[in-house]
Amino acid sequence: MILLTSNGLSSDELMGRVKTYIKAGKAALVVTADNEYKEKNYHVERLTNELRMLGLSVECFDFDNQLPTELMQYDVVELIGGNPYYLLNSIQKNCFFDVLKYFAQNRYLIGCSAGALVLTPSLDLIDLYSPEMNIVGLKDLSACNFTDICILPHYSKFLKKYTGFEEKCAQYEHTLNREVIRLNDGQGVIINESNIDIIK
Repeated sequence: MILLTSNGLSSDELMGRVKTYIKAGKAALVVTADNEYKEKNYHVERLTNELRMLGLSVECFDFDNQLPTELMQYDVVELIGGNPYYLLNSIQKNCFFDVLKYFAQNRYLIGCSAGALVLTPSLDLIDLYSPEMNIVGLKDLSACNFTDICILPHYSKFLKKYTGFEEKCAQYEHTLNREVIRLNDGQGVIINESNIDIIK
């Protein structure tokens, strides 16, 4: 199962829906997307507490200095937000693609913001807004493509912050003939095999 979120399980509705799937077990909170602060990221405490509310024990995990085989000891993997380019590059460079695909198909894979974006087809949409975040020099912006769903996280927050924010998204949809699901904080998309559940 894949869960794409704007900022984690931060609403009662989203938490309640996920509780019907995840009852207990062990979770890896992947902090790689924050290439500066890692496990000291401001949101780690909240995200950890959310996972614990699902009955999970939680440990931080970093693709930059741990092995793909180590991830297999967990039942749930959650990717925190940060820099999607850096995270995607780390997944590719450190050979985490196959194990993440396994979690998407057989266990539980949760993405928050940048952590959700890397699970979609590409980073092209985000590149329209924040190309300066591509500090690793990715040329190919194709992402993991575990789902063909495209999302735009933190929508209402950024709509107020950036001029032309919606217009860029609408142009992207028109050009590629592809729908983008605009997610506000507390919202998400659950993809369970062929079933798609949008929680707004």
